[in-house]
Amino acid sequence: MSAIQDASASNQNSLVIVDDDRAFLQRLGRAMETRGFEVRMAQSVEEGLRIIAQDPPAYAVVDMRLEDGNGLDVIEQLKNANPNARAIVLTGYGNITTAVMAVKRGAVDYLAKPADADDVYAALMAEPHDKADPPENPMSADRVRWEHIQRVYELCNRNVSETARRLNMHRRTLQRILAKRAPK
Repeated sequence: MSAIQDASASNQNSLVIVDDDRAFLQRLGRAMETRGFEVRMAQSVEEGLRIIAQDPPAYAVVDMRLEDGNGLDVIEQLKNANPNARAIVLTGYGNITTAVMAVKRGAVDYLAKPADADDVYAALMAEPHDKADPPENPMSADRVRWEHIQRVYELCNRNVSETARRLNMHRRTLQRILAKRAPK
């Protein structure tokens, strides 16, 4: 096998994972290596863009919200560098608007955290016309509501009054919800 063939063969299963949660990044990286991927990991948009510029991977798993920016910028750069790359977006703050933005920028799927390695692998390897299987452990309606409230609260810079106004709920009701633990 020539060096060019060898490089293209190894590039076919190259994967970059970009996530600022170090423990999750390490666990997912190890799990994807056991599934045959050559994994490179990054904890920021900047690191992810650098990896893509050096050697665009065939696959990517990117967190939506990173400390130094938006994971969609990584997806967009990947699609510019390698139009055939398959990328999925992970996020703890899922909503329809960001899912549509992710797909428009080139993501093939959008998974809510916590996603396990099997879900990630299935999303990366799915054929374009295949319908995704329903999740084994979907979030409850209470959890989805709680996640949405948390997201709006964060977007309002943790201002309870502004969050209550935007969610059209009483401020004291919001304070009670924020004081509780996340539902399962």
